[in-house]
Amino acid sequence: MTHVLPVAAPEKRRIPSVERLLAHPDGQSLAESFGRSALTDAIRGDLARIRSGETSAGDEAAILARCGEALAAEREPSLRPVFNLTGTVLHTNLGRALLPRSAAEAVTAVMTQATNLEFDLATGQRGERDDHIERLICRITGAEAAIVVNNNAAAVLLVLNALAMRKEVVVSRGELVEIGGSFRVPDVMVRAGCKLREVGTTNRTHLRDFAEAMGPATGLAMKVHPSNYAISGFTAQPDPDALHALCRERGVPLAEDLGSGSLIDLAAYGLPPEPTVSAALSRADVVTFSGDKLLGAVQCGIVAGRKDLLARIRKSPLKRALRVDKMTYAALEAVLRLYLHPERLREELPTLRLLTRERADIAAQAERLAPEVAERLRGHAGVAVTETMSQIGSGALPVETLPSAALVLTPEAEGRSRSTGGRCRRLAERLRGAPVPIIGRIKDDTVLLDLRTLEDERGFLDSLAAL
Repeated sequence: MTHVLPVAAPEKRRIPSVERLLAHPDGQSLAESFGRSALTDAIRGDLARIRSGETSAGDEAAILARCGEALAAEREPSLRPVFNLTGTVLHTNLGRALLPRSAAEAVTAVMTQATNLEFDLATGQRGERDDHIERLICRITGAEAAIVVNNNAAAVLLVLNALAMRKEVVVSRGELVEIGGSFRVPDVMVRAGCKLREVGTTNRTHLRDFAEAMGPATGLAMKVHPSNYAISGFTAQPDPDALHALCRERGVPLAEDLGSGSLIDLAAYGLPPEPTVSAALSRADVVTFSGDKLLGAVQCGIVAGRKDLLARIRKSPLKRALRVDKMTYAALEAVLRLYLHPERLREELPTLRLLTRERADIAAQAERLAPEVAERLRGHAGVAVTETMSQIGSGALPVETLPSAALVLTPEAEGRSRSTGGRCRRLAERLRGAPVPIIGRIKDDTVLLDLRTLEDERGFLDSLAAL
């Protein structure tokens, strides 16, 4: 009978100690770069994987190299710039509006030192943070007063809670919308302590429906702009001025949620028309809208309207919970000031500049870039130029599109087992792995890169070259 004596695995016998690796020249260099504690944790983790058989040991330099790569990866920020070539200008998942340089500089200035956020420099007393932007909003929109909270959903919640808590809110059934993240108007009303009073039908609501629903229990009437959908055909909604007159007659405030909230007439710039805040304020007492959509600023929600109603809203305990910080005020103020010089607005406001790019200019850019992109993707994909349609995004003008041009990337075959769809997904994955990730969209077994929002051509090509 043959007896086999147990022998310790040679792999495990070669595992160095933590102290030996820390004393290694490469270990000392890594400790200098990342800190001794962080390196120690990384070494222990790698040694544990070696002992479990998940990783082969290698020599000391190999272990430390793996630790260095892990520590470097941890240093990479999670929130990173990307190239948005999806064809959606205001892409919610990609950060919506781009800030102008003046706004970025204003944010930097208040980030690194103390500011007069809630301090009145004239009196030396405590100030109100909304004072930094209220006069600008009122000047641009014609509102009597304005406040800022952290997004438009918060603005709607605050208005409902402050003006109609424990009361009914009358809304047309056709405007009970759901926006991104399953945010539904009826649910917000419940959370705000209001009772929903639906009137009319999905496609047709009349003035008499509002009139019949209003009574002693009514706290507010509300209109919701259908910014992320459209109902066409046999439809009807009350005339806005007539509804406002009815609300004044009954002593019921009328609030309108505009969603995107444009401050200018987009039609004057050759874009599809969208209701402006000024127009909404002429037919409603309170208007809510976003700061990071068509306005082109930072994420926030703005409430504008009658001074007496805004005073009630300002006193709500929710106002403090939903307030914004100094960086938001700095960025918003800088963007609002651009609206005071409308002759230069298209040039200085990135959102308006990108929305108004001519197809001919984008097509010329595509033709110029195509050969260089083809060279960088040689062996990975063929490159062609095509006409396409962009969209505004973030719920603005959902059925309207903008003529654009794109690069069409057709992935080359990588083996019999990979389907065309699989090759497209793999190519899109490679693009997302670029130093500055490139985000396009898959269409008809190709990867489409819509160039409407591409302004940094050199950065785009450099990122492709690093694939």
